Amino acid sequence: MKKQPLLAISAVFALTLPWLVTGIIQEVSGLSTVIVVGMTGLAIVGASFMLAWGAETAEKDVPRAFAIAILAILAVAPEYAVDAYYAWNAGANGATAQACGQLSGSAIANAEPGTLAQACHDANLAVANMTGANRILIGLGWSGIALYTIYRATRSGDSSVVQRPGSLTDAVKIDRNISLEITFLLAATVYAFFIPLGSGIGIGDTLILVGLYVLYIGVIIRNDVEEDTAHVGVPAYLQSFSKGARVAAVFGLFAYSGYMIFEAVHPFAHGLETLGTSFGIPEFFMIQWIAPLASESPELIVVLYLVNKARSTAGFNALISSKLNQWTLLIGTLAVVYSIASGSVGTLAFDEKQAAEIWITAAQSFFALGVLVNFEIDVREALTLLVLFASQVVLEFGVLQLVSEPTAASLSLTLLHAYTVVYVLLGGWLFIRRRENVRRLTGRTVATVRDAFTGGTDSSEHGY
Repeated sequence: MKKQPLLAISAVFALTLPWLVTGIIQEVSGLSTVIVVGMTGLAIVGASFMLAWGAETAEKDVPRAFAIAILAILAVAPEYAVDAYYAWNAGANGATAQACGQLSGSAIANAEPGTLAQACHDANLAVANMTGANRILIGLGWSGIALYTIYRATRSGDSSVVQRPGSLTDAVKIDRNISLEITFLLAATVYAFFIPLGSGIGIGDTLILVGLYVLYIGVIIRNDVEEDTAHVGVPAYLQSFSKGARVAAVFGLFAYSGYMIFEAVHPFAHGLETLGTSFGIPEFFMIQWIAPLASESPELIVVLYLVNKARSTAGFNALISSKLNQWTLLIGTLAVVYSIASGSVGTLAFDEKQAAEIWITAAQSFFALGVLVNFEIDVREALTLLVLFASQVVLEFGVLQLVSEPTAASLSLTLLHAYTVVYVLLGGWLFIRRRENVRRLTGRTVATVRDAFTGGTDSSEHGY
């Protein structure tokens, strides 16, 4: 019985070993891009399994929502590092709103390294990378995992999947205990619509968005530990340890997987960017879409692992928790990093294009939450999320490749505004149509927050 979990742990550790050894001996420069991408990709897969095992094992000792929140933060930590890199460069080299406003768009886009124009370009890249990561998480993550879960249920009989008569009507049921995350994410989404109306992302935005996440953590950490889910394989083996050994195993898995993900994702993303630019893909497009796709990969692997264990509810909880921390902590930390680098409290400025990127990202989140407000997502809704996301990316790529400047920039901006309107209209229609679900969602959230700070009855017993 013990042999199989130990073999699984050994096999997964072996996936990370080539990149670990390469990092220790520091012989990366002599390796081809394809080999680096291959080794780092395997390391990310192995680390993602360890991360999932750590979170599942931790459920025995801490509230499940808190364990998933920690998993979500560790899984997307590389995304924070990439954004922080560009925000730091912008702050250190004087990319203020006033200074960048005096430069033309073409001067910023074609900036030379070490110049003010490059710093303004890095500020835009920080926002582009953040919005790309957030849209990938919903456009590919939420939709793709929903479709995969429904497909897999035809063979596994997943109890979280509702099969209905008619075309494209099967749906994945979402855990109603995720009400808190949905409500906090909705609050952050509504606030995000107002960010482009200012001069950039400032400390005020940090206080509000990070404050939302701190309040959320403050609520879930006060929850009771749920009745333990019946685990199998490695988590079941680790949960059989004494509490001290079990806690040490969890911290060990989190620490090692977090380290490997942090060390592997940057070269993995850079390798993909190098391969992409060799095929003529623009740098800005690579930073906005390919780099975030690489940094989001640990999270998506973890969720696929959970779905394959018939734990699709936990998988969706992880996706929603990741979106919440990226839409609050990730945005909020940009102004902090920028201010530290600049030596004074400041605002991370961005151009008109990035303002439109924030609006479309907020609009996509608004629509996606309208989908989830009734605690399920069906095939039609998942396909709509996927098609809207993919079509916008493909159309914008086509504009950038086929149309010359400045017409391309104007068309790209129009495209972003058009998709923003579509997302908002679809989301508004869903919220109006499901207003009774919104009332119940609000009721559950209020009850959860009240009970967390007063020690009252669990919100599930309030009838919402």
